[in-house]
Amino acid sequence: MKKETKLKSTRRKWRSWFFAGAVMLLCTLLCLGFCGCSKTGGYSNESLFPEEVSGVYVEMFENATFWRGVEYELTDALAKRIEAETPYKIVSSRDRADSVMSGRISSIGQSLLSIERETGMALEKEVELQAVVNWKNLKTGELLINNRSVIASGSYSELQQQSFDYASRLAANNLARRIVELMEKEW
Repeated sequence: MKKETKLKSTRRKWRSWFFAGAVMLLCTLLCLGFCGCSKTGGYSNESLFPEEVSGVYVEMFENATFWRGVEYELTDALAKRIEAETPYKIVSSRDRADSVMSGRISSIGQSLLSIERETGMALEKEVELQAVVNWKNLKTGELLINNRSVIASGSYSELQQQSFDYASRLAANNLARRIVELMEKEW
């Protein structure tokens, strides 16, 4: 008899603990769910990009360095990235655009990443591009990006039949990706 009553009381304790735990878990989940839905700083399905702009005219980037041709690669890569990763369309005429993206390549550097011990030959090199970027809303005159410095790099190895041109294209593509990230609204 004593064993049965002891077993029943143990079952009741487990049930009450289980019920209390389930209620606590449910309350916690509800609180967390409501915290994520607040108007001031929760989750949102708004676009990350400013909505008052629909068309972007990308001016040819200026090149203040002695390396020629990189400005074409950067401008082309940026136009393609904007088309692919943003809701904006690239416009071929400045007169039809809502905004203008412009900039200047301020430096192009090259450095060694690794060398072979015995011969001293470079195994891997890196090209670093630095640009200053502006993005202006032509409707309001507001500067959406104002003289922001952006840096990106690309590496290459002459032992793998890669050249400076390969690395500069890679760095220009990485720089274009970073510029598109700058186009997003602040969180």
